[in-house]
Amino acid sequence: MEQTYKNAGVDIRAGEETVKKIKGFAKSTFNENVLSDLGLFGGFFELKKDNYSEPVLVSSVDGVGTKLKVAIAMELHSTIGQDLVNHCVNDIAVCGAKPLFFLDYLAFGKLNPETASSIVEGFSIACKQNGCALIGGETAEMPGVYQKDDYDLSGTIVGVVEKKEVIDGKKIAKGDVLIGFQSNGLHTNGYSLARKVLENFSFEQKFDELELSLGNELLRVHKSYLNLISHLKKDVEIHGLSHITGGGIIGNTKRIIPEGLSLKINWDAWKVPNLFKLIQKTGNISDEEMREVFNIGIGLIAVVSKSEIDKVIETAKTLGETAILLGEVI
Repeated sequence: MEQTYKNAGVDIRAGEETVKKIKGFAKSTFNENVLSDLGLFGGFFELKKDNYSEPVLVSSVDGVGTKLKVAIAMELHSTIGQDLVNHCVNDIAVCGAKPLFFLDYLAFGKLNPETASSIVEGFSIACKQNGCALIGGETAEMPGVYQKDDYDLSGTIVGVVEKKEVIDGKKIAKGDVLIGFQSNGLHTNGYSLARKVLENFSFEQKFDELELSLGNELLRVHKSYLNLISHLKKDVEIHGLSHITGGGIIGNTKRIIPEGLSLKINWDAWKVPNLFKLIQKTGNISDEEMREVFNIGIGLIAVVSKSEIDKVIETAKTLGETAILLGEVI
């Protein structure tokens, strides 16, 4: 039999169909700064230098971990793209940056144009919500690396901030306070442990303490904090911001704490959401392990001086957010 690329597991026609399906989603995010159409070897984005005095580009790259396994099992691919964009946006927003553009990478065991289209539609939704453009990406079909129904994705975000407005934690001092803002579930971290603990339950299963089915609770979209951060920057002198991902509250926040200082957390300052309680109880997981693996209900932390507490609380309130005094720098 004659050997072809399709016989080897790669369908070029499926790739072409995918491009047709996703092109409209990507173009819906374009703005006047995007100079290229999709399909070129690179994406062109014009930085309006007259809008900045000393522009600093800030970039980040990430994935969504094994949350993918939940999406694949649920056959629900419309939110995983939003997760990825929001995660990447938060990572540069805590540095003070505004996102400019996003690029994606998708890899499939067997390319399904409908699945790819659904994922990219999620990218476009979140890009528009965060005010950035989806200017390019790559889709690969890799039989032998991924199982037939499996796929993986990663994203790269590029943003900009004035040099004098960079938030890097250098202003943090002893006596500063930590103010937390609620997460929207697990976000995109801790799913390997959560799935192992919950493996005997069906994703369709309902629990009295949970609002949605287990699978839908696990697939809640990773929250974007860009709008909140933008308002806080205008109203408050922020010394540091921490996006709570893998490593938990301590692991992530200590990344911005200057040498010689430490963190004192009041773990009773907020109510841990029921999903985390279910995971902990089912898996007989220690408090220490939970705090290191999961965000346990706090997705963002602002570090400010004590004199700024009231301003933070008021700004958060106007946006429908609750500011929680979590602890202090010691």
